[in-house]
Amino acid sequence: MIFTRTSFPDIWIIEPEKLQDERGFFARAWCEDEMRSYGLNTALVQCNISFSHRKGTLRGLHYQAFPHAEVKLIRCTRGAIYDVVVDLRPESPTFKKWMSVELTADNYKMFYIPVGCAHGFQTLSDDTEVFYQMSEFHHPECAGGVRWDDPAFSVKWPLDVTVISEKDLCWPDCTV
Repeated sequence: MIFTRTSFPDIWIIEPEKLQDERGFFARAWCEDEMRSYGLNTALVQCNISFSHRKGTLRGLHYQAFPHAEVKLIRCTRGAIYDVVVDLRPESPTFKKWMSVELTADNYKMFYIPVGCAHGFQTLSDDTEVFYQMSEFHHPECAGGVRWDDPAFSVKWPLDVTVISEKDLCWPDCTV
C-alpha cells in the first residue's frame, strides 16, 4: 500500500500498490499492520455504501461528535467524486481549512479522515457509489454537520449542485 501524507495533520491518501501481470493486477486494500505503522486508527466497526444517481449530487459536510467521533476511510467504487474534508479541530494548524481529492473507481485511492473533521463529496459522474469504513457505530444523537457553502470555509465545489438533501441545506454555519 502507498501512503501519502497530506498537508493536513493525520489526513492521508492511501493507494493500492498494484502487482500487475497479463491477467491484470492484485493489490491489498487493507492491512492493519501497515495502517498501524503510520499511526492510523485500525478499529473499523461499520461499513456503509452511498449511491447517487446524478452528477453534481452533493452530500455533506458531516461528522459524528464526541463521545462517538469517528475516523472515516472513503473509497469510490463506481463513478467519481470530489471528496472534501474540513478541519474542525481547534488545536490543528489547518483549523477551518479544507482540502480535496478526486476519488474514482479507476484510481482506487482512499481518503483517511481523522476524528474532528467534517466530510462531504460531490459526484463527478452519474451513477456513483461510495464505500465508507468507520471506526464507530452510527449514533444519530451525535450526528452533526456544517453547511456545504459555509463562508467560513469557502469550499470550491467543481460543479453546480444538482441534488442535495434538505438536511444538508439546513446545516448551520460553523460555530467552532
